[in-house]
Amino acid sequence: MTFPLLPAYASVAEFDNSLSLVGKAVFPYAADQLHNLIKFTQSTELQVNVQVESSVTEDQFEELIDNLLKLYNNGINEVILDLDLAERVVQRIPGARVIYRTLVDKVASLPANASIAVPFSSPLGDLKSFTNGGSRTVYAFSETAKLVDVTSTVASGIIPIIDARQLTTEYELSEDVKKFPVSEILLASLTTDRPDGLFTTLVADSSNYSLGLVYSSKKSIPEAIRTQTGVYQSRRHGLWYKGATSGATQKLLGIELDCDGDCLKFVVEQTGVGFCHLERTSCFGQSKGLRAMEATLWDRKSNAPEGSYTKRLFDDEVLLNAKIREEADELAEAKSKEDIAWECADLFYFALVRCAKYGVTLDEVERNLDMKSLKVTRRKGDAKPGYTKEQPKEESKPKEVPSEGRIELCKIDVSKASSQEIEDALRRPIQKTEQIMELVKPIVDNVRQNGDKALLELTAKFDGVALKTPVLEAPFPEELMQLPDNVKRAIDLSIDNVRKFHEAQLTETLQVETCPGVVCSRFARPIEKVGLYIPGGTAILPSTSLMLGVPAKVAGCKEIVFASPPKKDGTLTPEVIYVAHKVGAKCIVLAGGAQAVAAMAYGTETVPKCDKIFGPGNQFVTAAKMMVQNDTSALCSIDMPAGPSEVLVIADKYADPDFVASDLLSQAEHGIDSQVILLAVDMTDKELARIEDAVHNQAVQLPRVEIVRKCIAHSTTLSVATYEQALEMSNQYAPEHLILQIENASSYVDQVQHAGSVFVGAYSPESCGDYSSGTNHTLPTYGYARQYSGVNTATFQKFITSQDVTPEGLKHIGQAVMDLAAVEGLDAHRNAVKVRMEKLGLI
Repeated sequence: MTFPLLPAYASVAEFDNSLSLVGKAVFPYAADQLHNLIKFTQSTELQVNVQVESSVTEDQFEELIDNLLKLYNNGINEVILDLDLAERVVQRIPGARVIYRTLVDKVASLPANASIAVPFSSPLGDLKSFTNGGSRTVYAFSETAKLVDVTSTVASGIIPIIDARQLTTEYELSEDVKKFPVSEILLASLTTDRPDGLFTTLVADSSNYSLGLVYSSKKSIPEAIRTQTGVYQSRRHGLWYKGATSGATQKLLGIELDCDGDCLKFVVEQTGVGFCHLERTSCFGQSKGLRAMEATLWDRKSNAPEGSYTKRLFDDEVLLNAKIREEADELAEAKSKEDIAWECADLFYFALVRCAKYGVTLDEVERNLDMKSLKVTRRKGDAKPGYTKEQPKEESKPKEVPSEGRIELCKIDVSKASSQEIEDALRRPIQKTEQIMELVKPIVDNVRQNGDKALLELTAKFDGVALKTPVLEAPFPEELMQLPDNVKRAIDLSIDNVRKFHEAQLTETLQVETCPGVVCSRFARPIEKVGLYIPGGTAILPSTSLMLGVPAKVAGCKEIVFASPPKKDGTLTPEVIYVAHKVGAKCIVLAGGAQAVAAMAYGTETVPKCDKIFGPGNQFVTAAKMMVQNDTSALCSIDMPAGPSEVLVIADKYADPDFVASDLLSQAEHGIDSQVILLAVDMTDKELARIEDAVHNQAVQLPRVEIVRKCIAHSTTLSVATYEQALEMSNQYAPEHLILQIENASSYVDQVQHAGSVFVGAYSPESCGDYSSGTNHTLPTYGYARQYSGVNTATFQKFITSQDVTPEGLKHIGQAVMDLAAVEGLDAHRNAVKVRMEKLGLI
């Protein structure tokens, strides 16, 4: 409960700020002072009450009702009214918060939980009985009450209403001062069963976040009130003025009691390093949720590096406003509990960025929420004109895709489109990296800390499979590799071709004599322990196992670990086990997603720790790979960031429409977040229509047609005039797969600057690269082809350099080394050469 006192003021202008720690105040109602009263209420954390002291005529009643509505809707807590007037008001204002000012003999007629104000002169026993065991708030008022009356009343659970001019925060008063010490009123309401007479005291900030637990005494409480600071009772050293030596002082904002009156809460404004002696904000750990995010954003407001996303949000008003509108739209469209929670968190984040940008704190936001909770006027609640209609989105969003009808790509004529339209068409489906990271982190941490136990629990949760062990060890049982002969032959042929291509990539030791007597070398060594992630989900991809396993074996990796999510019966697809057997894998981790990546990165009781992790996956797999790569305690690298699959086809009028359509659809069936782009070079509408017809006709025959529909919905055909324009646009997009279905295709390969893999000519479908041609199908996506190569033999190696310097070589380079070391001020470096050259007689 709050401080057991209600100070009464003659006007807002006479408010005594030293009494703000009481947490409440009551002012007289005056129609001409309404604006000042509302302004004060909106600017303070206090509970503000209003007392209607004069009689109200019939002519004044309607004005009173209007004014009371304004007061309630702007945060006034309660209104003290004479009984007759109160009964009229509650009939006109549903939910009106009223304190009934009445005499003792009228109390019985009031509701049992209605707040009342009665004279001090009433018998104390009656006053105490009116509280109904604490369910009703009882106030006592009088202009002539004495301190003994006030303290005895407070001890009985009654809140006195006292003229603020009679109150003081001082406690050592001379006899001629006729004021009531606030501390004595508070002490009268306290009890303790502790032998030392101390009061347990919780210290909290203005957000009600607990900072620590201390003790107060009958000496420390008056001193805290007098100084308006955090003063407590040390059980060893007497009065404890918080921060007197450390500088971590506290401004006392308020004092509250628990329901039994045996525990205090000091609300403070903490300065310095924090409350805890460990130089932390709180003894109970760090804040979470909105408070933690607010602190982070306020820090980033000052310290975010140039070019970072948060810095852009603070600097770019248009971007920030667009994100707020975007997230509000996404929240409005969310349906499941998980999506609603996700989108709501997004909206909170960008709203807090805006608050931080303009210096608005959560305390101020919550004050407005509190005021809204005190409103009694019920608004109609309609949205503003225009908001009830669907608004255009500022960024492309997944849209509802009809389950029937024609399947076709969007079409753009580049010669007629704006640069923004072209950019939007080439934009990949949105990947919410920050939010995905937040979801992935607890999964990774769980596996790192709890090993196999976490791995089994997460596999049960995400894959719906209860396993006894998370690992299938080699040698793998023959019965788990039973395959039709034609499938085995296909895998064996693919393995052989991939092996040939990757063996050809093995390099001899590079040796160069940079000057006489100085021989520099570079030689390859295999990465010792590698983890290979084989995706599951909407399509099982055993081909990935051979695309990763074969180059690992070719490179000479000593320990090969597979990881792939199990099927519902707890088994793996036999093709994956067969490839694992062929490449000599040590084991297969029966898990998918972020948990599989974490297990290979950190190791568990049964999963070997790997030095590098390879393989494509969904957003969660990619996020986990990037997370463990950035954790120095994992000591684990990755092949590349990899997202949804994609293809860009450049086709001209000479291309077979059926070939083009089949290439587009071969990627579209991967997943709804895949993307396919067609660059049509100098095609007529009729020629383009043949491709569109082929896309639809082939798509409706596919088993995964619903996935294809959703992928095609955010894929585009762009009509361009020239091959050069098409190649320039392709390089801008940097596709995972680039297919050249154009005349003299091989002559244009030199113009390709950014692509994962290129498929040249009409008879080189992307499918060949996925399985059997020999090149690797684990390729950079999402534009990362600008920076990354696809998986190759060197991906499974690291390269070591060496230098062999003879006395002749030292003669040639020694002086240069010493001169540069001297420039850098590294004398030990210089000396390492000097002592050798001196012994050789070279200096």
